Amino acid sequence: MHPDNYQYRFFIINMEIITTVGQLSERLASLHAQSRTIGLVPTMGALHAGHMSLIERARRENDIVVVSVFVNPTQFNNPEDLRTYPRTEEADCALLRQADVDFAFVPTVSEMYPQEDNRQFDLGPVAQVMEGAMRPGHFNGVAQIVSKLFAIVNPTRAYFGEKDFQQIAVIRKMVQLEGFSLEIVACPIKREEDGLAMSSRNVRLTPEHRAVAPQIHKILTRSVDMKSEGASVVDVKAYVVDAINALEGLEVEYYEIVDALSMQPVGAWDEAAAGAVGCVTVYAGDVRLIDNIKY
Repeated sequence: MHPDNYQYRFFIINMEIITTVGQLSERLASLHAQSRTIGLVPTMGALHAGHMSLIERARRENDIVVVSVFVNPTQFNNPEDLRTYPRTEEADCALLRQADVDFAFVPTVSEMYPQEDNRQFDLGPVAQVMEGAMRPGHFNGVAQIVSKLFAIVNPTRAYFGEKDFQQIAVIRKMVQLEGFSLEIVACPIKREEDGLAMSSRNVRLTPEHRAVAPQIHKILTRSVDMKSEGASVVDVKAYVVDAINALEGLEVEYYEIVDALSMQPVGAWDEAAAGAVGCVTVYAGDVRLIDNIKY
């Protein structure tokens, strides 16, 4: 953090809400010229305590904090999911003010995509499994919007939550491909008191599904104990899928145990050179929940 950060911040009393690329670039240009460190937290809004934990870390580690609030259409392969994604811009901006954010970037779709973005990113194997297999085009859309934000903000660091574990691997690959110079900071999953991973989609859960959804994390936690007790990858995978599917209202879309860096499935624990991570997607009614756990 810049040594006179606190003196500088005295002059930024109110958060600025910025809606255009040009205005944000202009405001940040002078800060870059002063070698201020800039932390970026990209979000799709509907902010919750998980987002706030990313912002708090960005605030601690940087002179300036930029939070983007933008529901990116190119990463939705399901039009209904895009239509129903919660949008709470006014409440989001109020939270960002309380969190001492300097700039809230809240663009329109036409501002971010004045022309159709036809870029195709060669993201390789990390983007071809799990979410990549189930949501064709999703990760290419993520790469499109995140690369745009990185080019606009030129952040020192960018912050992402580990709930979207595979997404972080994809973004690291995109950074390598595009030659961006910044630090990707992965932050731990923030959970509700009952263990449910915080997600903007949780507000769409019915009371019945909300009551049973915390069992996902409990089952994943039990699976870690099974590994310690000597269970194989095959046995752990079978337990997790069967235990979740046995709960009324929940249905596993996929559960994979993968190498933490390559995202490739492993058949035995010692195949995970970077450590093993279990990644699960579960439908609670029509709400798609994701979670993961490290083994």
